[in-house]
Amino acid sequence: MTTLALGHYLRLYTATDNLAIALQNFYIGQQHSHQGTTYLFAPFGFSGLTTSRQADNAVAQLVFPNDAISRGYADDSMRGNWIAEVDVNVLDPDTRAVQMTLYTYAGAVSAASWDETALSLSLNSVLDAVSGDVPTRTLHQRLVGSIPATSTLRLR
Repeated sequence: MTTLALGHYLRLYTATDNLAIALQNFYIGQQHSHQGTTYLFAPFGFSGLTTSRQADNAVAQLVFPNDAISRGYADDSMRGNWIAEVDVNVLDPDTRAVQMTLYTYAGAVSAASWDETALSLSLNSVLDAVSGDVPTRTLHQRLVGSIPATSTLRLR
């Protein structure tokens, strides 16, 4: 039987692309450095997401305990148009090494809500498809024609 240890590494960036905070949820009560970034421990969950070929606008969520610190970051991230990046990693608990990053999700913080125990940040994809064939379609000359040689264009 194979055992996998999954951990999330979260980076929150301000609108000016400055790293506001880096968190991890695997090594309890410890800091962990990976690729030049030091991640503090925070108990949080990441819902992840699945996408479809119909270009559904899927929303991922980060869930934190409801306390003054998480409410402060939620307020700042909502008002400041922050971007969240979440790495879903396979970890080796013995060597504290990242064996493999399964995927990295990047999303804009779009909403926040909380109740007595939990605070949730909703993340919308920074890439939003207009229709179902956008992610798989490649533009080529048969679809769009030749590139115009002038900037003067007329629509008929």
